Amino acid sequence: MSSNPVAVVTGANKGIGFAIVRALCKQFSGDVYLTARDTDRGKAAVAELQAEGLKPLFHQLDIGDLQSIRTLRDFLKEKYGGLDVLVNNAGIAFKVADTTPFATQAEVTMKTNFVALRDVCRELLPLLKPNGRVVNVSSVMSVRALSRCSQDLQQKFRSDTITEEELVKLMEKFVDDTKKGVHEKEGWPNTAYGVSKIGVTVLSRIQARLLNETRKADGILLNACCPGWVRTDMAGPNASKTPDEGAETPVYLALLPPGADSPHGQFVSEKKVQPW
Repeated sequence: MSSNPVAVVTGANKGIGFAIVRALCKQFSGDVYLTARDTDRGKAAVAELQAEGLKPLFHQLDIGDLQSIRTLRDFLKEKYGGLDVLVNNAGIAFKVADTTPFATQAEVTMKTNFVALRDVCRELLPLLKPNGRVVNVSSVMSVRALSRCSQDLQQKFRSDTITEEELVKLMEKFVDDTKKGVHEKEGWPNTAYGVSKIGVTVLSRIQARLLNETRKADGILLNACCPGWVRTDMAGPNASKTPDEGAETPVYLALLPPGADSPHGQFVSEKKVQPW
C-alpha cells in the first residue's frame, strides 16, 4: 500500500478540471489522479501535462455509472487506504440556444450535476483520511437561482436543518414540475443549471454538518465553490477567466492546511466565503 497522500479530480480531461489537476501537480505533495469518463481523452490529457514536466496519474471515472465510482473507490482503498483530497468538478450545462425541451434539460442536468455528484460523495467520503479536503464545484448561478426562487423555497434551501432526503425530494420535485410544465408556477426559476447547482451548494452544507456530527476530531473540511466565469467549452470563449484562473479557488480549498478549521460548509468565491 502506498503511503503517499492522494487527490482525485472528477471530469478533469479539459477545462477547469484539467487546470485543477495541473495546479495540484505543482502544489500537492502526493499522487494526483486526473479522472475522465473517456479513457482515451483522459490519457491524452495526462500526456499533455506530462509534457509540461508534471506527473498526474489517470483513473477512469464515469460519475453517472455507480459501478465506475465503486471501482475507483475500491482502487483507492486498496492502494492508498483512503483519500486525502476530492474535487467534484464534473458537470454539464446546456447552451442558451439549445433547443432540447426544458424538461429534458432539467432531467439530464440534475442527473449529472446533483445526483451523480451525490453518488460520488456517498462512495468516496467514507474514505476520507484525517485532515481530508472536499471541494464541490458549484456556481454563482446557484446564488442567482436561489434569489429567483419563491420565498418558501428560499427558506427551505437556506435552512440549517434541511436533511439530505428533503433536499433530494426538492430536486426531484423541480424535475417533475418541469415535466408537468408548472415549475414557474411552483416557485422555481427558469434555469436547470442554476437549480442543479443550488442542490450542490445545499448538499455541501448538509455534508459539512454531518461531518461535524460524526468526525469532528478528524479536521475534515468540505466546501462548495464558484470558480468564476471561465473560458471553457461550457461557458464559451467570451468568459473573463482562463481555466488556470478558474482553478484558483477550488485549489485553495483543496489545499487548506492541516489544523485549519474554516472555511467549512461554506460557499466560496474568489477565495472568500459568500453569503448563502
